[in-house]
Amino acid sequence: MHRSGAVMAWNVFKFCTALRGLGSIMILLVLGVVGVTYYAVVVTNYGPALFDGGLTSLTALAVLILFHALLVMLLWSYFSVVLTDPGAVPPNWRPVMDEERGETDPLTGSEYGGAGIGVQQSPTLADPVNPRVRYCRKCNQLKPPRCHHCSVCGRCVLKMDHHCVWVVNCVGALNYKYFLLFLLYTFLETSLATVSLLPHFIAFFSDGEIPGTPGTLATTFLTFVLNLAFSLSVMGFLIMHISLVAGNTTTIEAYEKKTTLKWRYDLGRRKNFEQVFGTDKRYWFIPAYSDEDLRRMPALQGLEYPMKPGLDVQEF
Repeated sequence: MHRSGAVMAWNVFKFCTALRGLGSIMILLVLGVVGVTYYAVVVTNYGPALFDGGLTSLTALAVLILFHALLVMLLWSYFSVVLTDPGAVPPNWRPVMDEERGETDPLTGSEYGGAGIGVQQSPTLADPVNPRVRYCRKCNQLKPPRCHHCSVCGRCVLKMDHHCVWVVNCVGALNYKYFLLFLLYTFLETSLATVSLLPHFIAFFSDGEIPGTPGTLATTFLTFVLNLAFSLSVMGFLIMHISLVAGNTTTIEAYEKKTTLKWRYDLGRRKNFEQVFGTDKRYWFIPAYSDEDLRRMPALQGLEYPMKPGLDVQEF
C-alpha cells in the first residue's frame, strides 16, 4: 500500500513537472496558430482582394476590420490571463469572524479537498483548533473558502478553476474573467477565419484552376482545418463555462458538489455574472475592471463571497 502511494505521488510529480516545462512552448504554439491564420486570411487572401474593386473590395475591407478588432481583443485577453496572478492567499490570513455568533464562517462538505488537473486533495486538512476552517499542509497556512492547492504552481490559488496549459497559468479569482474573454474572442476569431476561408476551401474540390502558389494554397487549407477544429472545441468549453458562471461555481466545485441540491454561493444569474464580470457594463467585454467595482465588490478580490440568505449549511 505504501509503495503504491509513493509511486502515485511520483507520477503526479512528474506530470506536474511536465506541465511546468510546457510553459513557453504553449505560448509559442498559440502565437504560431495566430501567425498562420493571419498570413492565410490577411496576407494571402483578403489583403490582395482590397484592390480588386467593387463588392469584393468592400467584403475584404469588412473582413479585415473585424478580423483585426477580434485579434486585438484575443491577444489582450490572452496575455492578461498569462500575466495576471490568479490570486494568492495573503500571508497570515485568518477567516473573518462572525460578530453575532463569535465563530468563523463554517465551510460546507463540498469545499473540502480538491479534484481535477493540478489540484491536490491529500494536503488539505481541517484546522485542529477550528475544524470548520481548512488548512493546507503543503503551504502551511489556512485556506479561504473556495481556495484549492495547485500541484503545478505549487501554491494555493483563490477560487481556483483549473490549471490551464494553454495560458501557462492557473485560472482563479483574479483572472477568470480574462480567461472567459479569451475563450469568447478565440471562438469569434476562429469562426470568422473559418467562414472567410470557406469559399477558398471549397475551391480545392472544384475542377477550375485555383490561383496561388502551392505554399499559399497549402497554408489556406491548413488554416481552415485548424480554425474549424479550434472553433468547435472552444465552443464546447465556452458553453460549459457560461453554465458555471450562471451557477456561480468553478470547474472544481462543479465536480465536488455534483450530488448537492443547493449551492450556497448561487445568488441568481445576474449577481453570479456580476461576481465575475463586475457591475460596470463598460468593462464587461474587456480584460479589466473599474476602480469602483474593485473597491466595493470583495468577490473580485477572491477572499470573501456573499452567500444565499436563509440557506442553512446542513442542507448540503
